[in-house]
Amino acid sequence: MEEVKLWRDKRERDMYDSFADLYAIIKTTDKLEKAYVRDLVSSAEYEAECLKLIAQFRTLHSALRGAVPSLDRFAEAYRLDAPAGINRLLVSGVPATVEHRAAGSSSAAASASAVAECVQHFITAMDSVKLNMVAVDQVHPLLSDLSTSLAKLGNGLLPPDFEGRTKVRDWLARLAKMGAADELTDQQARQLHFDLESSYNSFMAALPNAGS
Repeated sequence: MEEVKLWRDKRERDMYDSFADLYAIIKTTDKLEKAYVRDLVSSAEYEAECLKLIAQFRTLHSALRGAVPSLDRFAEAYRLDAPAGINRLLVSGVPATVEHRAAGSSSAAASASAVAECVQHFITAMDSVKLNMVAVDQVHPLLSDLSTSLAKLGNGLLPPDFEGRTKVRDWLARLAKMGAADELTDQQARQLHFDLESSYNSFMAALPNAGS
């Protein structure tokens, strides 16, 4: 029996791989929402995972904007029944725990938005390094955005000596000495990804209520 291929070339194959990733993110978010409502996951675990999924969704949805102009049509085409996931990712854009904390406080809402922005920049930077986007003119803007979003938080939510800020600044200083077309070596890229991942974990651990 002849094998049937969904794609004609590598570009189409990559697109279908991205469709599969998008489907998985939406479905996972939907299951996470249901688990949270049923009290099967703690608020801290829910929030950390939801922030990560939202950041991944934003990055992937932005990259697929031309191929997936409507998420509702995408869900219909691939028989994706995940209303809670779509609402959280597309309509709300922040975890339910953040919505609850921000309900009576404009300052809390601003903090929640800043935290979500930091998470998105962390995830985007780590994913880009994984995808071997390691030219200086590719990496520098991502780290610059991350540094700016961390600065917006000030010292209210993060400790003054938060290591993530220092590591990002050190990498920006290192990149500033290189040419735009220069690329990080494999060793440098591996170290950058390690620094970003450890900084992200420290960031999540340092947030208020992280251990509750």
